[in-house]
Amino acid sequence: METKNEKDSFYQFLIEAKKQTYANEQGKKCNSTRNGSHDYEYSCEGFTYHDTYFGGVDFMGEEIVYLKDTPIWGMNYYGITLDPTLSEEAIDKALRPALMQVGKDNILPVRGPKEFINGEYKYTFEVTGELNWFEGEESIYKNNHKAYCLKCHGGKIKK
Repeated sequence: METKNEKDSFYQFLIEAKKQTYANEQGKKCNSTRNGSHDYEYSCEGFTYHDTYFGGVDFMGEEIVYLKDTPIWGMNYYGITLDPTLSEEAIDKALRPALMQVGKDNILPVRGPKEFINGEYKYTFEVTGELNWFEGEESIYKNNHKAYCLKCHGGKIKK
């Protein structure tokens, strides 16, 4: 991720990887890497993206991008459902369409867009920093009441 071309190709790869994995309802899980984990993987042009998370209504996970088997970028995240009446499936139906909008606005493509409305749900994402070092907060509101929150942080991995 050093030259402009490398940064641009990484940026585009990250958007596509996110659209081909969890965010995509048709995305296929791969074999679990650890007990109880849910895993997704996508590879293209020397990059490999791996997302692994644990839980459902409340969850923790990590994304790692490799370039030719060397880890170069990562993100950790923790999400919690604040509305006890919402199931994992309900959160998925609000979250996945928002995450499929990644890259459609001018914020870092590490989660979804700045804002996305889907029926009674409103998704927001605020992020500071740049791909090399960032932190963000994602929220879902149901009928104007905060129902879900996720915090994430990550950046470049360098040996």
